[in-house]
Amino acid sequence: MSDTAYTTEALVIHAKEDLRLDRVAVTAPGTGEVTVRVAWGGICGSDMHYLKHGGVGASVLREPMILGHEISGFVERTGPGVSGLVQGAPVAIHPARPCGDCPECRRGLRHLCGDTRFLGSAAMLPHTDGGFRRLMTVAASQVYPLPPGLDVRSACLAEPLSVALHAIARAGEVRGRTILVQGAGPIGALIVAGLKIAGAETIVATDLQDFPLSIARRMGATSVINTAATPYRADHDIVFEASGAASALPTAIACTAKGGILVQVGMFPPGDVGIPLGQIIARELDYRGSFRFDAEFGTALTLLATAPWIAEGLVTHRFGLSAFDEAFTTSIDRRHASKVLFDMAG
Repeated sequence: MSDTAYTTEALVIHAKEDLRLDRVAVTAPGTGEVTVRVAWGGICGSDMHYLKHGGVGASVLREPMILGHEISGFVERTGPGVSGLVQGAPVAIHPARPCGDCPECRRGLRHLCGDTRFLGSAAMLPHTDGGFRRLMTVAASQVYPLPPGLDVRSACLAEPLSVALHAIARAGEVRGRTILVQGAGPIGALIVAGLKIAGAETIVATDLQDFPLSIARRMGATSVINTAATPYRADHDIVFEASGAASALPTAIACTAKGGILVQVGMFPPGDVGIPLGQIIARELDYRGSFRFDAEFGTALTLLATAPWIAEGLVTHRFGLSAFDEAFTTSIDRRHASKVLFDMAG
């Protein structure tokens, strides 16, 4: 690696509404580490929250931080002790690095590790820089070679697809069930795709905008409903609440059949959320949280390789990193965009 490669261009959030292209240091890979030349990065809802609000839930910016955790690229350089990864190999990066020693990690719940370092997250101090940069160094355990048939652009979708697959796993068996997905943003649309592959009988998607519903239809929804125009109420075996809007929770509860399962995927904003507990109790609903993912990352890569229609249907826009203002403006506009990607070579 040349001397000039020890700094790289990165997209850094300094404060609410203060996003800049800065030059940052690139750490040479140490033992068990890999430097990756980032090729593609997907803009997530959390990235947009950092820009618009200066934080995501309790994760509040206290210092500048590189955004981005949906990342793929090519191996640039490996440190001592790394095997199975060669220069130029296409890879995807798992954004989480759990501690491995806490009670949750020892119980196999690595995604619930309280000491996890997650790319592009302000949950800890110092913050964990993300992947919207040309070069980055990460633990080799986070670097996944791509399966045959998967291009590096589609591979950056492994992270959001993993979120969807974990949510589906939280619901249990979905084959032959009637299911509602409430909220048709990228995660909701990917839940629809996962449900289609898993054999769900009926998949209804609802949203307040027509465009995300068109994406959900493309992903395999059997019917879509704009609830801004047509209020919806029907019993479903399983409901996925993927909107993250506190006002949508009572509807999700009302649409879960007696004895049914409600999986909470969307993250509510800070503050009290009114929950009609009486309905949950009297109808014996099983209300389950779903947070991030772990081993689903490898499964997501395999699915993206075998079902290319997932990436083709979800991605609506691509921008070079220097066009970050336009990229974020586009991503925030749910009337015209679903998944927006950065082409890091542009």
